[in-house]
Amino acid sequence: QAVLTAGWDGAWFRRAYDAFGNPIGSKECAEGQIFIEPQGMCVMAGIGRETGQAAQALASVEERLDTKYGVVLLQPAYTGYQLNLGEISSYPPGYKENAGIFCHNNPWISCAEATLGHGDRAFAVYRKTCPAYIEDISEIHRTEPYVYSQMVAGKDAPTFGEAKNSWLTGTAAWTFFNISQYILGIQPTLDGLRVDPCIPHTLTGYTVTRRFRGAEYRITVDNAAGGSARRQGGYRRRQGHLRQCAAAGCRRDRGNGAGNYGLNRLFLLPHIILLFITNAAAQPPLHGGVGFTAYPTVQRSKCAPRCSAHR
Repeated sequence: QAVLTAGWDGAWFRRAYDAFGNPIGSKECAEGQIFIEPQGMCVMAGIGRETGQAAQALASVEERLDTKYGVVLLQPAYTGYQLNLGEISSYPPGYKENAGIFCHNNPWISCAEATLGHGDRAFAVYRKTCPAYIEDISEIHRTEPYVYSQMVAGKDAPTFGEAKNSWLTGTAAWTFFNISQYILGIQPTLDGLRVDPCIPHTLTGYTVTRRFRGAEYRITVDNAAGGSARRQGGYRRRQGHLRQCAAAGCRRDRGNGAGNYGLNRLFLLPHIILLFITNAAAQPPLHGGVGFTAYPTVQRSKCAPRCSAHR
């Protein structure tokens, strides 16, 4: 509640308050009105998800911070040193923390978009800094085409798009976290392995092998229908209730709406070895989204020899 009151600025989340009680990352500021960090982290935490602030914050990121080379850290850039802010205002506009594209926290926005079910947008943010997708701009990027860099010069910089400090970054770890747990949606939890994909509508499917608590899971997601009634596309997440599937050890979360049920989340316990999820074209979408069915196919307790072969 404190974040939605003292931390909400009307269209995005504030960054902080300085030692004098003045807001940072607010429309009240002449510079540094919006920052990337609180938008990603607050939405990932679920703050404002039900009341609309989360979606509004990400819309503000797309409108004010997004560029063709990635999401900048803040806007507008600081043009002079500010004693109450220190180092962040000491860099030239568009470099480092002063409105540069910090690759480390771009995955936070992708995770946040996936949290709201925005599959296309989550993937678009991911690919803007991913080395595999930016080789064709190597003459602009100017660092090794196979590794992440700490930052890329932002739109305020004269060398917009030029990367700096390759290897010196936590981007790879955050990107793996984003791809594996948010976009592909394979999340380890205390209750088991949760499968909650949020992929773009252009991705027809994928297969993942995941080792978890002594078992190996082979998970296939089929999105051949590629359906989406939303701008963002892809799989979307929904609220629902948990119920037991026919197979022991698997719980399926089904959405509620006009009798049309779709898979929301699967909680896989170590009994289940193979899982198949399909975006069924014949099933009416739930709340304008995508319908799912799930088929747990192998149980260790009943198919021990086959399970051994798959481990």
